[in-house]
Amino acid sequence: MNKNKLLPVIGLLFGASLWGIIWYPYRLLQQQGVEGALATFSGYVIAVLVASLLFPRAWCEFAKAPAVLTVLALASGWCNLSYVLGVLNGEVMRVLLLFYLAPLWTVPLAYFVLEERIGRAGYAVIGLALAGAMIMLWKPALGLPVPNTYAEWLGLGSGLSFALANVLVRRAEGCSVAAKSLSVMSGVAVVSWVALMFGHAEATHSIAAVSGAWPLVVGNGLVLVVMALLVQYGLTHTPATQAIVIMLFELIIAAVASYLLAGETMEAQQWLGGAMIIIASLFSGYMDTQPVVA
Repeated sequence: MNKNKLLPVIGLLFGASLWGIIWYPYRLLQQQGVEGALATFSGYVIAVLVASLLFPRAWCEFAKAPAVLTVLALASGWCNLSYVLGVLNGEVMRVLLLFYLAPLWTVPLAYFVLEERIGRAGYAVIGLALAGAMIMLWKPALGLPVPNTYAEWLGLGSGLSFALANVLVRRAEGCSVAAKSLSVMSGVAVVSWVALMFGHAEATHSIAAVSGAWPLVVGNGLVLVVMALLVQYGLTHTPATQAIVIMLFELIIAAVASYLLAGETMEAQQWLGGAMIIIASLFSGYMDTQPVVA
């Protein structure tokens, strides 16, 4: 793999690694009285401010593709907020199981939006990655991955919007990584603000807690900037179907982080599923992505 192809993959792997541990600061903030929507809003407002200072001219690029960047912002906003609320308010493994169906949605979205199709090898790689994710997350007592609760629907919707956002990043070819990152971060800030205003009245009781937890809120916002830039760079230079496979690396990092930070054990089932995801990621570079022939 040459340097031009390797750097985006490294960006996705590092971005996925940060996604794999981002649940921990949200859990700490919840313990300090800052609930999910407010924690998401606070972190992403800081992220938007920092990114705006670093890349002030990026806002001017929104005129290049206003429709795509607006839909990208909304999709990313719903993806991030629903993911946080889902894992904080539902059965975590169940929500993750539904979220990680995202590769299933990426294939048809990439076909219709980007006119990309994959060959048999591509389907085999995606199947291997999905199988690995299912093995890592599967618990017989939870049943089939069909949503039954509000949190589970959030997990499913988050995975669908995650797939859509990944495809839209490729669609906005004329925009820089900084502009796409600002679109994503501002979208999360706006959607979480709407959720605070209309769906989460209990957040008013935790606003005061933000001041007490400001170091964690600021630190989380800075991490979100780095994570957004890495992921957007990787997605911009990687076919959508390949990127979604690599992003499943997040699940491995989440399993290791839960072991180190929360004392949760990793069983043979998690090791096997993680190995399958790693193998799929290694072979994702050989996915035969081709334009659709009319």
